[in-house]
Amino acid sequence: MKTPEPNNHPRLSVGEYLAQLGVLEILGRIGGHVATILLIAVAVFVLRSTRLPNLLSTNQNTTVLAAEAPTQAAPRPTAVATLPPFVAAKVSRAISRSITLHTDVPDRPRTKVIKYTVQRGDTIFGIAEKFGLKPETILWANYDVLADDPHRLTPGQKLNILPVDGTYYQWHKGDNLTVVAKFFGVKPEDIINYPANNLPPDTDRQHPNIKPGTWLIIPGGHRSFVNWSAPVITRKNPAVAKILGPGFCGEIYEGPVGTGTFIWPTTLHYLSGYDYSPAINHYGIDIAGKLGYPVYAVDSGVVVYAGWNNWGYGNVVVIDHGNGWQSLYAHLSRILVKCGQGVAQGDMIGAIGSTGRSTGPHLHFELMNTKYGRVNPWDFLPGK
Repeated sequence: MKTPEPNNHPRLSVGEYLAQLGVLEILGRIGGHVATILLIAVAVFVLRSTRLPNLLSTNQNTTVLAAEAPTQAAPRPTAVATLPPFVAAKVSRAISRSITLHTDVPDRPRTKVIKYTVQRGDTIFGIAEKFGLKPETILWANYDVLADDPHRLTPGQKLNILPVDGTYYQWHKGDNLTVVAKFFGVKPEDIINYPANNLPPDTDRQHPNIKPGTWLIIPGGHRSFVNWSAPVITRKNPAVAKILGPGFCGEIYEGPVGTGTFIWPTTLHYLSGYDYSPAINHYGIDIAGKLGYPVYAVDSGVVVYAGWNNWGYGNVVVIDHGNGWQSLYAHLSRILVKCGQGVAQGDMIGAIGSTGRSTGPHLHFELMNTKYGRVNPWDFLPGK
């Protein structure tokens, strides 16, 4: 029987055994993390227990020195609390304040009337949009310049621009504030209380002490347009158009009757100017065309006006179609028909021009009905 060899390996201690197994390395790593967490906790505790104003009054290192007792011969040890860099940076950003020497003051609402000089290319719509107003307000505030006609707008004109939508009224001797307010569809208080009118609150409604010639802003006011467009001119009484100019006709009895279906009056079928817009007293459409382009009768009928119009339309032809419809053709360079003449649909009656108040060659075209008045031509011309 073989005798066992003696065990020459030394007995390991518990620590050596754990180290051999790698446990101590793991515990060391855990301890390092725990120590880091404890250091952060201490830093947070110091930060919370220290007043920020005192910290900010120190130098860049944010060092807080403990108060020194005046009776001691030797200074006491200095207690130092240094914020972690990332904490100091956040505190600095949190309370930093930029110095602004200029303060923007919001624009106050305008209450006064201002003047605007019409520029080339301006329209009633464009001017209204520029000042945040309705287009009709531009016309109502400038009747002495535009006479409720957007075609009168020309470069260089000086227009009144109201601060609010409404009308502009010049006071006359004997005017009654109650009557004036009713005419424009507002209350007397609306006129009295508007700041720019400078009227005292106790202004007498019946006999206000307002100097004749004074201009008043009527906020929210409105009125009917003064219209110089051709009225419906019947075959039995074409002379009703005499007020419009020398193109009016005498008595007319017979002639072709239209079908009630219309064709385009020009070769081009798009706008070159104002569209149909009762809001600005424009009851027709301005159709594009070059000087001399032909103008056609949109339906059969009888010419009841042929000649000059005194109110800005230039050379005008009006055709009565005998079925309640009439058509108007304005700004013509030439008129090829005469009063009382019968025309068929598609006949050439004139040529495109720029006569009267016009900014360039185009055809101003209107459709009128004895029952419905002036209608939107787009609703009756083909191709819509």
